[in-house]
Amino acid sequence: MPSHSVLITGGTSGIGRACALAFGRAGYQVAFTGRDEAKLADTAQALAAAGIAHLAVRADVGDEAAAERAVRETVAQFGGLNVLINNAGISMRARFQDADLDVIKRLMQTNFFGTVFTTKFALPSLLASKGTIVGISSIAGYRGLPGRTGYSASKFAMNGFLEALRTELLDQGVNVLTAAPGFTASNIRQVALAADGSAQGESPRDEGAMMSSEAVADEILKAVQQRRRSLVLTSQGKLTVFLNKWLPGLTDKLVLNHFRKEEKGVVVG
Repeated sequence: MPSHSVLITGGTSGIGRACALAFGRAGYQVAFTGRDEAKLADTAQALAAAGIAHLAVRADVGDEAAAERAVRETVAQFGGLNVLINNAGISMRARFQDADLDVIKRLMQTNFFGTVFTTKFALPSLLASKGTIVGISSIAGYRGLPGRTGYSASKFAMNGFLEALRTELLDQGVNVLTAAPGFTASNIRQVALAADGSAQGESPRDEGAMMSSEAVADEILKAVQQRRRSLVLTSQGKLTVFLNKWLPGLTDKLVLNHFRKEEKGVVVG
C-alpha cells in the first residue's frame, strides 16, 4: 500500500520545515515549496538524512501558475496527495498609516491567495484520497493585532475561506483544519515587512519564552491524525481568543498596551 503524501508550502524554515520532518518521521512522503534555492537544498538534505522520501519544489505559491506546478509535480511524484499544509506566509510590523500599500498587497497575495491557489489545484487529489486541508493561520486571524493590519486581514480572510470550504466539503470526506500556532520561535518576525517593505530584522519578542516550531509541528500532526477542525495553541493564544469573544473592550486595551511596549523595543513574551 503506498505511503501517504503531504505538500507543505513554505516548507524551508520555521513551522513549515518542522512539519516536513514531523510528517516525514510519521511515514509521509513529503513535498515542500520554497523560494530560496539554498534553503530548499538544506531542507532536502535534512529529510534525506532522516530517510524521508521527499520532493523539493522551487515555487512562490502567491503565483497561480507556480502553485499549480507545485501540486502537479507532487501528485506526479507520489501518485496522489493526502494532506495539504498551507503554511507559506509573510508577516509585518508597522502602523497602517505608515505602511506602503504594496506591503498589504504582498501579504494578501502570499498569505491568502497562496492558500486559495494551492488549495484549488490540490482539491481534486484530496477529494480522491478523502484527505485533509490545513491552513496555518494565527491568533491574528481571530483578533486583529495593531501593527499587523495587513497580516491580520490576510489571516481573517484565510479563516473565512477555510470555514466556508469546510462546510462545502462536509459530506465529501475532506477534512479542513485551521491551525493558529500563537507566537512561535521561528524566523517569521525577522523577515516580517517593515513599513517600506524591507525586512524588519531583530524582533522585540522573547523567542525563548515561545513555543518551538518543532512542538507546533507535533501538535499539527496530531490534529491532522485526529481530523480536527481547529487548533489554537499556547495558553496566551487561547486566552486572547477567549477574552476577545467575551470581553472585547478589555482585550482592545490589553492588546494596545502590548503593542506600545513592542514599539518602544521592550522585550515582550
